[in-house]
Amino acid sequence: METGNFLQGLDEYFCAQYADYVRISAIEGYVMPEVLYVARDGNIARRDSACMRLSHQQNAGELLARFKEGLADTDFTFSFRFPKFKERMHALFRGKKGSFSHLLPAALARAGETAESAGEKLSIAPRYWKKIVKGTLYPEKNTILALAIVTRMQQEDALALLGSCQFTLDHTSVRDIVAEYLIVRKIFNPAMRDACLAEYKIDTLPIAAEKQHTV
Repeated sequence: METGNFLQGLDEYFCAQYADYVRISAIEGYVMPEVLYVARDGNIARRDSACMRLSHQQNAGELLARFKEGLADTDFTFSFRFPKFKERMHALFRGKKGSFSHLLPAALARAGETAESAGEKLSIAPRYWKKIVKGTLYPEKNTILALAIVTRMQQEDALALLGSCQFTLDHTSVRDIVAEYLIVRKIFNPAMRDACLAEYKIDTLPIAAEKQHTV
């Protein structure tokens, strides 16, 4: 796939999915659509807020370009966190079924990976990664997204691992939209992946540096 094709696909996906309407409406040149209208019964009705997305703007490309100019990755978190008291008690009395550490081995196996091989592709100290795998540390959202991308994980498994840690894909997050695009469209080639992340200035995912690669 040529560079222009997958980056154009990302732009189209982003315009159709991104839902931070406060941020969207602040772009210079954005035209606010008529959200309220008169229904057939004569009552005032409200259109779905999705009508405000960039994909519905006539000059979506120009607006997106202006949006990108002000981008900066503000989604930094640590790669892991310590489980809360309630979570420790839940694991103690109900076991680990449905937890991240319980779901991880099968998800990695379906991706043709092991915990060891997956850890090598993440920019996380091995001692912390081993604790995440065992369930004594919980991964942050950045870690799960990076894991899904570098292991070429199936979409269903990525969503299940996110859910096990009470995370969902947030369509008001630039990072989440781009990560979702990579996972859903299975764009895992390192060069293509990095080009997509760079296009939207995402540089906080804990992905280990690789040797030079080309698209």
